[in-house]
Amino acid sequence: MRREDRRIADQESLRALFEQADVCRLAFAVGELPYIVTLNFGFEWVGPQPLLFFHCARKGRKLEMMEANPRVCFELDLGHELVTGSAPCDWGMKYASIVGYGLLRRVAGEEERRRGLDRIMEHYGWGGAGEYSGSTMKATELLALEVDELSGKRKA
Repeated sequence: MRREDRRIADQESLRALFEQADVCRLAFAVGELPYIVTLNFGFEWVGPQPLLFFHCARKGRKLEMMEANPRVCFELDLGHELVTGSAPCDWGMKYASIVGYGLLRRVAGEEERRRGLDRIMEHYGWGGAGEYSGSTMKATELLALEVDELSGKRKA
């Protein structure tokens, strides 16, 4: 990171950003074709890194690209505030962001699939029991992103 003064290094602050973010952007690269998609997500911390969960349809571009190259990049950002000034170059933006990398995979086991759905629902405020209909479970693909690298940045 070029601007070390903006680095967010402590795990507590990084966790807080994950909790506050409302979407995650997931970027794929296959050959000459990049692809980015904005997704709802859930997460749990596994040691020093988060494990992210996403849901999607059982078929589609994300899955095709994941099969071709499961190595992905993700991004979260929040806290945007425009800063104005008297000259054009005095303008800027306050923000916080996280960028990371990892391997994306299908969640196969029923227990982990339910846990992933629970993490997604909890992230958006659901406080009830995680009861999912059979038709929902059949129609829904669960993906897990095993993060191996991440960095946080804040401009205040």
